[in-house]
Amino acid sequence: QSSNGPVKKSMREKAVERRNVNKEHNSNFKAGYIPIDEDRLHKTGLRGRKGNLAICVIILLFILAVINLIITLVIWSVIRIGPNGCDSMEFHESGLLRFKQVSDMGIIHPLYKSTVGGRRNENLVITGNNQPIVFQQGTTKLSVEKNKTSITSDIGMQFFDPRTQNILFSTDYETHEFHLPSGVKSLNVQKASTERITSNATSDLNIKVDGRAIVRGNEGVFIMGKTIEFHMGGNMELKAENSIILNGTVMVSTTRLPSSSSGDQLGAGEWVRYKLCMCADGTLFKVQVTGQNMGCQVSDHPCGNTH
Repeated sequence: QSSNGPVKKSMREKAVERRNVNKEHNSNFKAGYIPIDEDRLHKTGLRGRKGNLAICVIILLFILAVINLIITLVIWSVIRIGPNGCDSMEFHESGLLRFKQVSDMGIIHPLYKSTVGGRRNENLVITGNNQPIVFQQGTTKLSVEKNKTSITSDIGMQFFDPRTQNILFSTDYETHEFHLPSGVKSLNVQKASTERITSNATSDLNIKVDGRAIVRGNEGVFIMGKTIEFHMGGNMELKAENSIILNGTVMVSTTRLPSSSSGDQLGAGEWVRYKLCMCADGTLFKVQVTGQNMGCQVSDHPCGNTH
């Protein structure tokens, strides 16, 4: 370099200088390298607790997806959902749910009031597999079993024709009396509690039991009729706190009463017999039979002068 300025280099000198610089630069592997501690660097991504939480969320979403898939497959196989809707049932705007095929159900809980019915010209068939069919709402229960059908209710029951709204059968005794439905001739019950049992004026009232019949009244028992007959295979017991009144002609059939063809047994002491006698005022008393053809003429009778 001179006082007049930098010395100009020739083209050859410039090429040699450029070649030497490139050669030095290519041989220097540490050029631009700065040693840095990785722990001091800013780490990106989910690591540590955040990473574990992300893995748990992904696993939970996978489990929910599998459960949703199983529920969808069950609904599709049971309800038979297709492009045209459900193959086995119909939903109507009025809230009616109609089953179009045979359906297998266990327990159905309606949300509010429910009505079960069939088509107008078809029968409604409900079958229980070795189990009774029970319709229950509150305390009212209808049970259809193999050998019997029972209806239980604490508030009463009422059957009516839905088309004419005529009451066919009701247990509301306060507004009307209990009547059997038309066409029903007999009523079979284990126990009945009622104020009065009667028949119409043109037919008889028959009460039949296979075992023992007990008629009990809190305020007495009154049996009235044109003709009253009791047919029993065993004993008849009349029990009252105050009195028993037989008003009318009383006839006792002695065909089944024990009798003796001779008077030998009377004297042998094997039998103790009494004769039922009645006074003119209706008082009944008994007289022990000690001999044949014995009447009611005894000295200690309670009838007074006439008996």
